[in-house]
Parts: sequence; C-alpha cells; structure tokens
Amino acid sequence: MRPAFDLAPELTGETLHLRPLRQDDFEALHAAASDPATWAGHPARNRHERDVFRGYFDFLLASGGTLAIIDRSRGRIIGCSRYYAPPDRPDEIAIGFTFIDNAYWGGATNFELKRLMLGHAFSSFDTVWFHIDPTNLRSQKATGKLGAVHAYDATLDLSGTPVAWMCFRLDRDAWETRAGGR
Repeated sequence: MRPAFDLAPELTGETLHLRPLRQDDFEALHAAASDPATWAGHPARNRHERDVFRGYFDFLLASGGTLAIIDRSRGRIIGCSRYYAPPDRPDEIAIGFTFIDNAYWGGATNFELKRLMLGHAFSSFDTVWFHIDPTNLRSQKATGKLGAVHAYDATLDLSGTPVAWMCFRLDRDAWETRAGGR
C-alpha cells in the first residue's frame, strides 16, 4: 500500500463525522449493531449478540483503519467502516466491514459515508475495491449503485479465515460520473 495514505482520517460531511474507532466506542457501536434486523441478509446473522459482536469489535480495533460513523445531529455512533489493503492486491485499497444502524437505511447516509471515504481514497488511489459475501445481496446492490462492477470472485483471508468473496472494483472515473449525478 502507498505509505502516504492515512488509513484513519477524520472526515466530516453534511450529516456525518468519521473518526478512528477507539476502545471506548464498544458500547455505542454495539448499540448501533444490536438490532437483529441490521444483520438480516448478512452472513453473520448473529452479530447483534454482545459476545459475538465483542469479537468483531476487537478484530476491527486491532486491524486498524476502522472509522466510527457518527450522526452529527445526534452526536451518536451509528456504525463503522474500514479501509484495508486487499490481500491479493496489497498496493491498492479496499473499503469494507461496513455496517450502519438499520434506522438509517433507505436514505442518503450510505451514499454520504461512501462519498467521504471514496473522496479520501481517490486522493491516493485510482481504484477502490469492495469484497462482498456472495449471499449478501443488499451490499451487492448498494455497491453497484456507487458505480462499482463485479470484477472477479476469489477466496481471500480478510479476517482470519479464507472464504469466498465477490470482488467489486470502482475506478475513479466511474465514481466521479456517479457522484457528479447526485
């Protein structure tokens, strides 16, 4: 990965503030993740359970590059997302491990989140990757709405165990075309 890229920036948009995840964010992030509906359609359907979420949180914190998503109007954490180097493309960047409290679905929150993160990523990279579980149709559709295309399938170790992923590619030009239309 390019050494000048900041994996843990502070980014502020109209309604969201992103900042590096901290150890003391556990309770607030778990509250955002505690509704089982948030994980409906996701392969980790039980991630709303405190003990299961603790392992996920510890992984995110230890891995680095994870940003807490904060609703600026309420001052509360509503989810998180992460920058990381894809294991099969170590000189490139990926965005993933994203979840948003389901109360924020269906609006502009995910687009603003991705606009902030992609703006930062495209300041250093020409391409951003997204790795999505083949069963997670909601994330596949959301990634397609950004202008990303399914490039290939691969078995990758993103979090301790090699599993199958759909690899989506978003090039700067495709993003600028998509973002310019909003």
